[in-house]
This record gives sequence, structure tokens and C-alpha cells, in this order.
Amino acid sequence: MAEIIRPSTQLPALRTPLHVLTSDGVDLIGEIAAPLGQSRGAILTLHPLPTAGGMMDSHVFKKAANRLPAMAGISVVRFNTRGTTSHDGSSTGTFDNGVAEGLDVQAMIDYCCDILKLDNLWIVGWSFGTDLALRHAKDPRHKGLILLSPPLRTTTNDELMYWNSDTRPITALVPEHDDYLKPDQAQERFAIVAKIKIIPVQDAKHLWLGEPAVHRVLSEINTIVTGDSEPLPLEF
Repeated sequence: MAEIIRPSTQLPALRTPLHVLTSDGVDLIGEIAAPLGQSRGAILTLHPLPTAGGMMDSHVFKKAANRLPAMAGISVVRFNTRGTTSHDGSSTGTFDNGVAEGLDVQAMIDYCCDILKLDNLWIVGWSFGTDLALRHAKDPRHKGLILLSPPLRTTTNDELMYWNSDTRPITALVPEHDDYLKPDQAQERFAIVAKIKIIPVQDAKHLWLGEPAVHRVLSEINTIVTGDSEPLPLEF
């Protein structure tokens, strides 16, 4: 009998805690949720601003880990950046407003590629995590960037310009009612990188609250990673 997908739904996956040491000695904690069957790709998630409550369990990423391995064959790697705490524990180190966090991003990409041997790896940033992706996720082994609610809070124009010399795709999902960068503003700010695909999402807000918003985000991620054109089902 089919199960209706609800906010609390947790579908089958192989869930494994992880510890990753950065080049400057910070111990990052996290989890990988992997499909029980064939893998079709993977995402490394970069969470929202920890000083505003962002962490690896921020609801969109938690729901991604609960659903995408079973529904789409996508492995979901979540972790806490330095100085960030979630239900699973705390990463050591101190919040550095996106600067030293670049070492966290690189350590996690190394772990995904060298240790987990994940194929078809994509970087998914949300809010603060989009700045981390744009500024630091330049390792050639991932396939591209997926940006959720990008505020462009700390990314400079020079850092944006880098992506004109990088052929990998970037897709930005921008909520209609975003608190920081609405779709028309995003078109202006991202104009210096013409290849960026901006998808306005009607009725959505920065935090993607509500199941329709989460379903849209996870469906877009699935389409980008696997090529599936249909939205994810509402039942499993």
C-alpha cells in the first residue's frame, strides 16, 4: 500500500554517521543517507547560516535525506560546518562567516570523492550555503551547483565572475517572496554570469516552509541530478 509523503516521513536508506577532519584540524560531523539499491547520483548539502539556526538538520536538507535515497536513488551527504551544532552533535572550530568554512567545503568534497567514491556529485547550497558554494566549491570533481534562496550576502562580483571561466552548470531556485533576494533582483545580481539558470518559485519564501515548497525543491534537485523530468511522486 502506498504511503503518502508527509513532513515526518522517513523512507528506507543506509544512514551512516561521518567524521571528517579539515586541513586545519577541525572535526566535522555529519551523515550520509545512501540508497539501498542502485545509486543515480549524490548531493553534498551546505546548510543555512548557523548564527541564525542553520545546521545539517535544517528542514529541507533533513527531508532530502529522508526521501531522495529511496525515491530518486540519490545519496545525500549532510554535515555541520565549523562551530555548528545539530541533533547529531557539534563540529569543532569557530564560525568564520564563510571564510574558513572554505576548508570545510573542500574537506567534504575530498571525503565524498576520495573516501565515499560518489559519482555524479552535485553541490547544493541553501542561503549561507549558496555563498559557500559560489566562493569555495571550485573542485573539478563535482558536476555543478544548485542554489536555494541565494542571498549573495558575502559573494563578491569577482567571485561570481570566476564562474564565467567554469563550464559547469549553476541553477538557482529563487522564492517569489524571498526576504533577501527576490527573482527580479536575482536576475540583476547574477547578470554578470549569464549561464546561471534562475528558476522563480511562486508563493515560496526564503525558508521553503510547507510541503508544496519542499516538494518543488526536491523535485528540481532530482531533475538536475538524474535527468528525470517529472516531479517526485507524492506517495511512496
